[in-house]
Amino acid sequence: MTISVVSKNQLSIIRDLAYQIWPNAYGEILSKEQLEYMLNLIYSIDSLEKQIDNGHTFLLVEDGNQYVGFASYELNYENSNKTKIQKLYVLPQIQGKGIGKKLIDFIKEIAVENKNLSLVLNVNRFNKAKDFYEKYGFEIIKEVKIDIGNDYIMDDYVMELQLK
Repeated sequence: MTISVVSKNQLSIIRDLAYQIWPNAYGEILSKEQLEYMLNLIYSIDSLEKQIDNGHTFLLVEDGNQYVGFASYELNYENSNKTKIQKLYVLPQIQGKGIGKKLIDFIKEIAVENKNLSLVLNVNRFNKAKDFYEKYGFEIIKEVKIDIGNDYIMDDYVMELQLK
């Protein structure tokens, strides 16, 4: 298994993985309309390119000849000494095999190298990934409701992991 930094010409792989993963991750949480709206909003190639231009680094996980997951992070998030994990997704059929943990470990190492003191992330309040993050050591620090347009709200926990 390898983790590599994504170049702009690989963004279609991120988009395709999101379209495979999101219906499983959010199908019971979001309406079909909100799911489609968010996928189009966040994972169009244009949107992904803008995210990179705004400081997000995307990672791809390859296992054998298959891409099985992705993440993105932002160092010094909002001019702080925190690294924000913007995205972390693994194909549903291979969840539970340590790939999410390896992605966090990879991002954590980069954060420490860059003298960031914590990792932060948002997770939907009803997403079972929250349990995974808590098991890793993240703690809920607040709840947020984010208006994403089209009368849709993201209802999230903000979670943080202090780095040593």
